Amino acid sequence: MTKYVSNIIIAVLLFSLLSNAQEIRDKTEALIKSVYGIHAEFSLTKYPIPKNLKHEIEKKVRQAFFQDYVYIYKVNENGTRVGYAVLDNVIGKSMPITFLVMFDSEGTIISTNIVKYREPYGGGVGSQRWNDQFKGLNSNSNFDVGKNINSISGATISVYSVTKGIQKLALLIEHIKDSR
Repeated sequence: MTKYVSNIIIAVLLFSLLSNAQEIRDKTEALIKSVYGIHAEFSLTKYPIPKNLKHEIEKKVRQAFFQDYVYIYKVNENGTRVGYAVLDNVIGKSMPITFLVMFDSEGTIISTNIVKYREPYGGGVGSQRWNDQFKGLNSNSNFDVGKNINSISGATISVYSVTKGIQKLALLIEHIKDSR
């Protein structure tokens, strides 16, 4: 009987993970369409970050990548590359925060969004007003919380974590766009 119960629990957990992944993908693709337009075409790639580049960016930003890869959507319109959307995770207080950064073809941020926030507190990083301050930033921009990036009372860990995550992707996109 216990083996049967444990098999049911495993099946429920796997279904939950798969439906969660589909929910994240659906939300991500809806966000991409809302920014680039309904006629934009995009393709998804799991991009393995080269080790030397990964370490270089982690050292500069002082935050490790969540995985050895990120998910990249290359966005085209009428056969011309108009941008990139990069999906990644950072750790909040204790749970992953899934976020999306959209760039124009030159590597300038045009939108940032929290796709999945799993913590009970600190969800202010999901507000559009807070995310709008990243528009126009790029790999050469200053991402200092309290100076160029506003902090949020009650979301200190999330603010720092997401800001560093966005900065990492701004640095990474420079290498991705050059390897078109």
